[in-house]
Amino acid sequence: MSGHNHHHHDHGGHCHGEHDHSNDITPALQSLLYSQIQFDSITTLNEATPKSGAAIVQKTWAERLNDQPELESDADEQLLMHIPFTGQVKVHSILIWTAPTPSSPKSLKLFKNRDDLDFSTASELSPTQKLEVPQPLPGADVFELPLNRAHWNATTSITLFVEDNWSGGEEDVTKVGYIGFKGQFMALNREPVSFLYEAAANPGDHVANPGLSGVGGRVMPGQ
Repeated sequence: MSGHNHHHHDHGGHCHGEHDHSNDITPALQSLLYSQIQFDSITTLNEATPKSGAAIVQKTWAERLNDQPELESDADEQLLMHIPFTGQVKVHSILIWTAPTPSSPKSLKLFKNRDDLDFSTASELSPTQKLEVPQPLPGADVFELPLNRAHWNATTSITLFVEDNWSGGEEDVTKVGYIGFKGQFMALNREPVSFLYEAAANPGDHVANPGLSGVGGRVMPGQ
């Protein structure tokens, strides 16, 4: 038991061995949008191996650091991936992992609710948000890239456009090992029904008239 004693006031020089910050990113299960992704409808343009884009999104959190499957670009370093959800979601952050090589993605454009993009339009249009993926170091865990939450409410799909990688133009293959999302699934609830019920229950909207009983109407002047 002695190895599990934690003294909250003792932070002087002992945190290094007692606290492994690599686990801090582990998302709560309810914040992962994994079960809300339509895996069969994921499309990836310029992927060297068919369905490899969908395969890295299908990796579970426990599989995130596995070397395979891996998404590789084909003709050049760019990738365009369209990922639809099963309903409306609020996306809070993107999770991405790549091997620590110059082939890791750098500039990432994100588009909300667009299923009509190709490389030309993705290059020309202003994205919903643009990010730079940090260059990974050996032994690094997943990068969590926070999004501007105000831009990602009522999201039904997200399109990721990888413009370039960390090679500076020397490597025309981009490689990605894992992509995931954290956010909130906008499940249907009864709040609107409750609101309508309360509004209809306003006594001022009813009259004591047997002919209108249960209808919730008003007697107009002159009736």
